[in-house]
Order: sequence, then C-alpha cells, then structure tokens
Amino acid sequence: MAERSTAAVDVAGNSGDEPLTAKADKATTDGLAKAQDTAERSAADTGSERQDTEPGGAAPELHSGHRLARRYRLEECVTRLDGFSSWRAVDEKLRRAVGVHLLPADHPRARSVLAAARSAALLGDPRFVQVLDAVEEGDHVYVVHEWLPDAIELTALLAAGPLEAHEAYQLVSQVSQAMAAAHREGLAHLRLTPGAVLRTSTGQYRIRGLAVNAALRGIRADRPQRTDTEAIGALLYAALTQRWPYESDAHGLSGLPKGVGLIAPDQVRAGIHRGLSELAMRALVNDGATASRQEPPCTTPDELSAAVAEMPRIRPPEPTFAAPPEYQRTTYQQGTYGRTQPGAGMASPTPVLAPPPPLQSRTGKALKWTVAALLIAALGLGSWQVADKLLDKDRGTTDTTPTQSSTGDSDKAVKPAKPLKIDDATEFMPEGSGIRPELVANATDGDSSTAWITKQYWNYPNFGNLPGHTQGSGIVVDLGSVKDVSGLDIRMYRSGQKAEVLAAAADASDPTSLSDFSQRLTKLETAGSTVKATLDKPVRTRYVLIHITELPQDGGSTTRFRGGISEIQING
Repeated sequence: MAERSTAAVDVAGNSGDEPLTAKADKATTDGLAKAQDTAERSAADTGSERQDTEPGGAAPELHSGHRLARRYRLEECVTRLDGFSSWRAVDEKLRRAVGVHLLPADHPRARSVLAAARSAALLGDPRFVQVLDAVEEGDHVYVVHEWLPDAIELTALLAAGPLEAHEAYQLVSQVSQAMAAAHREGLAHLRLTPGAVLRTSTGQYRIRGLAVNAALRGIRADRPQRTDTEAIGALLYAALTQRWPYESDAHGLSGLPKGVGLIAPDQVRAGIHRGLSELAMRALVNDGATASRQEPPCTTPDELSAAVAEMPRIRPPEPTFAAPPEYQRTTYQQGTYGRTQPGAGMASPTPVLAPPPPLQSRTGKALKWTVAALLIAALGLGSWQVADKLLDKDRGTTDTTPTQSSTGDSDKAVKPAKPLKIDDATEFMPEGSGIRPELVANATDGDSSTAWITKQYWNYPNFGNLPGHTQGSGIVVDLGSVKDVSGLDIRMYRSGQKAEVLAAAADASDPTSLSDFSQRLTKLETAGSTVKATLDKPVRTRYVLIHITELPQDGGSTTRFRGGISEIQING
C-alpha cells in the first residue's frame, strides 16, 4: 500500500534487459532510494518501503486531442503526479477506449517504467488489466493499457459500505490467486490499493498497474511477496469493516483509533464472518495472526490462496426481488405528500374532486338496459355453440369439411400465435466492436431473471459516443429457416431504452449491417419494460434484429448509462 509497505520488487533500478525481480541487496544499495515508513509500522514488519523522491522531469504539457503514434488520441487527464500523467484515450485504429501513462523520456524512472510494462505485458493473465503497448517516442515515454468503462473501483464500492461476506470472500480469493500467479512469474504489484482493484459488471475482480504503478512512483521493497500479501490482507480488512487497518486515514476510509493497535475485524464491527476476520489477520503483519486460533501468518500470496481454499465455501445471499425499475414509490404514495404539519401554517390542500354520479336520466337507464340485453344475448349464443359442439361429439361426427370450408378464414384469423424456436442469437456489431457477446445467450434462455447487459457508458446515452458504437447495438436472432413472423414479445433489461425491431429479407444470408434488415416490425421509439407487437400481416424472415440506439441512466446517475435485453420471444 502507499501508506504501508506496498513495494515488492526493485523496478525503479532495472534496465530493459534485467528481470523485474531484483535482489534485496541491490535495492538496499540503490543510491536513489530513501527509507521511509509512512504508517508507523510495528517492529514486527521488516519489509520496509523505499520510494524515489526525486521528482524528475515535468509532466509533458499535452492536451486533449493530442495523438501519440498517430493512433492514441488523448481524451481526459485523470492523474498528474510526480512528473507523469495518466489519461483516458481512444485507440483510433481499433476503435476502443484505452488508458495511457505518459512521462518525459528524460524522467529518472522512464527506463524502469518501460521495463516493468514490458514484463507485465508478457504475463497475459486476464485477471490483470492488460498492458497493450510500451513505447519511447521522441521526448515521451508512454504505456498503453486496457480501459474498463463498466468496472468499478473497490474504493467506490467501499464508499457505499462494507461488502457482504460472499463478496468479500470472492475478493480475497480472486486477488490472492491472481497475485500468486504473478509472483510465480517474478512479478509483484508493489502498490495494491483499493484503487488498483476493479470489479466488473459480471462480478470478476481485475487488478491494474501490476509492476507499472510502483515503477511510476519508484517504489521498492526487500520482501515483495510479504508486502503484496499484507496488501491483500488490508483490502480484505477494509472490505469487511469499511475501515483502513492502520491508524492513518487512507483511500477514503477512516483508520483505526490511535493507540489501540491492530484489532480483528469482528471486534470492529458486529456480524462479520469469523473465518474471513481471522484470514485478514493472518495476512496482515501481526506476528502470529488471530489470538483466537493462533493460526500461522500467511507470508506469500500462495499461502493466502491456500488458506482461502481451505475455508468452507461462503454461499451468496438469497436473492431479493425488488419492484420493477420503472416503479418508484413517491412520498405522495406513502401518504406524506401535502400533509399540513402541526403549527406549520400551511394552506389546506386542494380538495380532490369525486367522480360524477352515475347517469340517472331516462337515457342513462335505457343505455344500461341495452347493455344488459346484449350481454344476455352473447351468453346465450355462447352456450348454444358449446351445447352444439357437445352434441356433435356425442353423435360421433367426423366430417368437418363443411365447417372448415365455411369458416376457414375466420379460424385462421383467430388462430393464437405461438413462440417460434430460436436457433441461434448473436450480438449486433455493425462496426465490428462487441460489447458483451458472452451474455447474449441470457436473452434467449427462457429465464427473464438473466439478461444481456451492456457495459456502463459515461456522459452520452448513445453508447458513450465511442467509435465502434455509433450505430448502436442489440441482438440478432436466427430462427433457423425462413418463417412467418406474426408478432414479438421482448422484455427489456430496463425501461427507457430507445429501440426498434427489424427483420431481414427472406433471402438474406448472415446479415451484419443495418441495411441488411429491410423490414420494419416496430418503429424506433423509447421503450418501456417490454416491446410487444402483433403484425397485421405476417412477415417472412429468418433473422430478426432488436436494435438499441440509446441507453437509459444507470442507477439514477445523470452521467452513466446502461441497458440490455432480458428475454426475446418471436411469435409465428
């Protein structure tokens, strides 16, 4: 951690030809290092952090719109610190968002940043945010990495409250396994803070800044595995208690009371899972872990991962069924809106007008009797038809040709629609950029509780106004062969999405662009929780497109947008 010893290997002094895992004696003899301990560790902590305090060159004075290598367009500066800057950018060649770390080529840590980035890129583990490029170009050195717009930092999750037991278990399990794999390849994180851990919309945790974050800041340590293990323990402690396990406040969290020392999470907050509480203490530096069981401390990510695996599995909480997203109980519905409080001196509310009394004139009475007579006649006609069919059955009538010939058109008109079998479904990618192709099957599995859900986009409802999604997205269903489509019933992931339903021509084969879907089944409009339609005349087609062009706000935010499709039913 930055506040604690979160360094792991000597990356600041490495050249491009040296491995990232350097010897401790080299770290201790590095003339640029300066010993420090910003969190006042106990004497038991022998892995001290050293950070290069030389500011180096000034951050390059670049601006939004600048292009690196005629490919990476800088969009927004998110960090400017200690001679380097970090940006959200766009890879114009592949039409995707990326992140960029940028520093001057003469910066004292430029060489070590390049070496760390190139080593991290070789790992190729999907549990880490991937390094895509590491380049020295003219006066600049820059590192390009993945950008996950739908992921949420652990810092933001903890700002809303502590994690429940199952989620905390998933956090420590996934992060410890990932870091164990990295250390087996000679890589350490060095700065594993809540801001370096991201949770995706599918519930997976991903780690960013492997080796690179520490290289940017010149962080090193004598005992890299112990340092990263302690960092994971601090993350688990914070996830359980919403408190930072040291006396100093950090990462938006309050520290522990001064003079109390390191106390177990289940002594900080009631109801914490006992096994997870003990696991956090075993990972932190406290010379013997929990006082309750005296389990040995975990000093490497491998040991911590093994300890997690030995625990009984923690099941997820039972799902709670909330009201549909479009329904929100208001203060008026709760009965408090407009009430005059005692002594408030408010004017009395406007009286509610009662509905008009029923018609009492002779015209009204005649209308009521007419309606009653029609109902009686309809009931009588229906009863006669039922009785006639029963008599036909008793007589063993088998010749229905006259009935069919005289009423065939009528029977065909009232024939109920039936769902057509969906042979396959794919994500609509008119510009080649996918969103969540692995979730498409959720929209045709017959279970409305699962869904194809888009990523979370910022600032613009039209998929973030990002290249690759200017024509929207959606799902194309394949009926297997050309069929008569007479209607559709589609459940949307949430209301407020601007959508339309189109069909390809009967002779179409593997349609991929909007122009391939020439038959309109519904008009483009803002949809509610469902999109339903019954066609006046069946349409012959094999491929049907549910096309979404704009997304609704996500979680009430005015800057974040997300949508999707829960279930698709095509009727024939």
